[in-house]
Amino acid sequence: MTDGVDENKRATLKRFAALGASTPLVGLSAADSDAGVRDAIVGYLAATPGAHFSKLRDDLQLGTGETQHHLRRLAADDVVVDREDGDYRRYFPAGRFSDFEQRALGYLRRETPRRMLIALLRDPSATGGDLAAAADVSRSTVSKYAAELESTGLLSRADGYAVERPETLLTLVVRYADSFGPAAVTVAGEADDLVAYDP
Repeated sequence: MTDGVDENKRATLKRFAALGASTPLVGLSAADSDAGVRDAIVGYLAATPGAHFSKLRDDLQLGTGETQHHLRRLAADDVVVDREDGDYRRYFPAGRFSDFEQRALGYLRRETPRRMLIALLRDPSATGGDLAAAADVSRSTVSKYAAELESTGLLSRADGYAVERPETLLTLVVRYADSFGPAAVTVAGEADDLVAYDP
């Protein structure tokens, strides 16, 4: 321990602070003793937009009060925005994502909806059974999440299952693939094949 901060936490904060300080989203004073923590939060959200409070806190190894304090400051400075998403509060770099993109990122951060959406991006003709197999869940679970995705404008069930604005969803999956896990990284590698050119 050094100055009350263990070295693992210090390394994590430094890594994300470097990313945060290099983004155009941050205009915080370097003289501020807490600027390094806020830069780390900004950097983390640049790489992991839509992360919920607990994940951000845990990944950056911060305390609950410390995280709340810095997020309030960043929100007051119009650097980050948040939105409620069911039981979660999700955070995004300010001015960077549309309402649709924020909703999409929120659902892409949830394992089962992410697996369902990725399966549909890979195979737009996927059935409920295909989605259940891809997400490793029951058909009733697919139905539950499909209803949620439809109510938020991410999915249509008018004729089977169809992703709304698939190009936008695919762009988000590709851009933030590393933060979504191995299946998203695989889809990112297949993105050229998934985008059909139809003049």
